[in-house]
Amino acid sequence: MRIVNKNSLVAVHYTGTLENGEIFDSSEGRDPLRFQVGQGHVIPGFDQALLGMNVDQERTVTIPPAEAYGDRDEKRVFTIERKSTEWNFEPAVGLQLALQTPEGQHMPAVIKEVSETHVTLDLNHPLAGEALTFKLRVVDILEEGEPGSEAWANLDEGCCDDGCCGGEHEGDCCGAHDHGDGHGHGGCGGCGGH
Repeated sequence: MRIVNKNSLVAVHYTGTLENGEIFDSSEGRDPLRFQVGQGHVIPGFDQALLGMNVDQERTVTIPPAEAYGDRDEKRVFTIERKSTEWNFEPAVGLQLALQTPEGQHMPAVIKEVSETHVTLDLNHPLAGEALTFKLRVVDILEEGEPGSEAWANLDEGCCDDGCCGGEHEGDCCGAHDHGDGHGHGGCGGCGGH
């Protein structure tokens, strides 16, 4: 019987819910999420929950904020002058942006307030501070170097190459996104980072 180990290539179906029961992301009705365990492609708690599971096994886990997207940090909420930035759109409350740092990392931001002169941005991940519950089902397991594993090697990589789906995405999560393969995500914990 195959079990998930660090470095296993896995295909997983998942449904992520908030504490109030609201579903924030799910792979059901789409292809399963494929990634390599233990490589930072998914949030740490998602990775950990898969270890030791076998094909067709289901597990429900609740992941605390520290193992998901971290706690909310009010230092990541700031106000800028509208004239300090060239806006190629009209800023609106609730609009999600993908900012880029000088180092080239993508950083999700949500517009919290807009006035004639200022815009307030929140750089916390939308799921920061949330305990996330995932229902997981392992669909397939391959070991690195096993025949067929090279076909999986670069499939999802936790969504956005550096880990969204359940993945490491602080500083690089683009929020809602699509891989162009029908496996889009809403910036979750199936998609998610710290």
